Amino acid sequence: MGGFFGAIAKRDTVLDVFFGTDYHSHLGTRRGGMAAFGEEKGFQRDIHNIENSPFRTKFDGVVGEMQGNACIGCISDTDPQPLLVRSSVGTYAIIIVGVINNAEELIDDLLGNGGYHFDAMGGGRVNSAELIAALISQKSTIEEGIRHAQDLVEGTVSVLIMTEDSLIAGRDKMGRLPILIGKAPDGYSVSFESFAYQKLGYQDEYELGPAEIVKITSDGYETLLSPGDEMKICAFLWTYYGYPNSNYENVNVEVMRNENGKILARNDEELNGKMDIDFVCGVPDSGTPHAIGYANESGIPFARPFVKYTPTWPRSFMPSNQKERDRVAKMKQIPVHELIEDKKLLFVDDSIVRGTQLRETVEFLYENGAKEVHIRSACPPLMYGCKYLNFSSSKSEMELITRRVIADLEGDEGLEHIDEYMDRSTERGKKMRDQICKELNITTLEFQSLEGIVESIGIDPCKLCTYCWSGKG
Repeated sequence: MGGFFGAIAKRDTVLDVFFGTDYHSHLGTRRGGMAAFGEEKGFQRDIHNIENSPFRTKFDGVVGEMQGNACIGCISDTDPQPLLVRSSVGTYAIIIVGVINNAEELIDDLLGNGGYHFDAMGGGRVNSAELIAALISQKSTIEEGIRHAQDLVEGTVSVLIMTEDSLIAGRDKMGRLPILIGKAPDGYSVSFESFAYQKLGYQDEYELGPAEIVKITSDGYETLLSPGDEMKICAFLWTYYGYPNSNYENVNVEVMRNENGKILARNDEELNGKMDIDFVCGVPDSGTPHAIGYANESGIPFARPFVKYTPTWPRSFMPSNQKERDRVAKMKQIPVHELIEDKKLLFVDDSIVRGTQLRETVEFLYENGAKEVHIRSACPPLMYGCKYLNFSSSKSEMELITRRVIADLEGDEGLEHIDEYMDRSTERGKKMRDQICKELNITTLEFQSLEGIVESIGIDPCKLCTYCWSGKG
């Protein structure tokens, strides 16, 4: 994934952007960057690798060196950003968030037309922000260029640009990702996460519509290109990678997760009746609010049989090596023996992707004396790799435990019956869940229904992207 934060005001905004960008650290672990413009220093930029040290640590010294009333920053899980660009539409700094599936085709077209060259990265790759900047240059204004680039891209691209006197923000064409504007007495901010500017004294002002492009100055903002009629915001924002304090389309993440857990509990009781469970628990941290909702609805006590040790390893996916990430995730789990030994535990996880870490969590619980371990997924079975956003690092859909189990059960024929495997009430649905239970040593397993997710979010289903579950974007 990734996220960005920008601010422009009648004062220096570098410190605001430092804190605002740091509040997006849950969205990526590879690189962080900041760019500013001030009358004294002009354009300034700094980029750091944050794989082994957080944004705040790497950029603490940068804050004292940068100066400007306009500033933007990003957490990037892909390429180094922001880039400084001098082009036919002016000089600016650019950040993008999203994924470009047809990047090579677009690059070949640009190179074939002559007049373009790109700074090649490792393996000959081209920085995605540089590619978007090249496409923007094909039009006479920045806003027309952003819309042109988004029309050509297969995937999703949200853009934040800083010029000498303004910020220009463009929400992706289908509104799969949010962009929100905050207002302070002396200026404005633009952000992926609403809580990031609220903590800095900005108030909610405006949420961009799909494909909308807005120009922001210290005096106000104006729409340069109107929003489109169709939206497909990512439902996974609420389920997993959005921050609990944030609101998207006026729906709070934490409130949605609590409601989602309640619906999951009601579905469970309808399917299984009253269960003999000692504690309902969340796989920390993102599974916890779903579990609280489940516990409140079911009447089963909520407990934390293990906690994560985060002072030195705040994110389990921080190391670049998968084997090391798995080991760190396991070492972070600190048991509360009194809440595990001889107990029947029901854990709610935000999602089940490959099943690797969940298997280790279940083993950890049994090693510490658990009698039974029941697992509930707060979202439906993940059946498709996301092609619109890069929040998942899966290289193949066969890395998804659901797809692999389906292939084991009946090979390619199973792909014709994905809908049945999604549904617990079908024979195929029961077989898939039973097989995953055997592989992960789980007592019982169930997933939230697609209808349950949609109900818990509470906005028009036609405005939600549920591709990773339903195959329908």
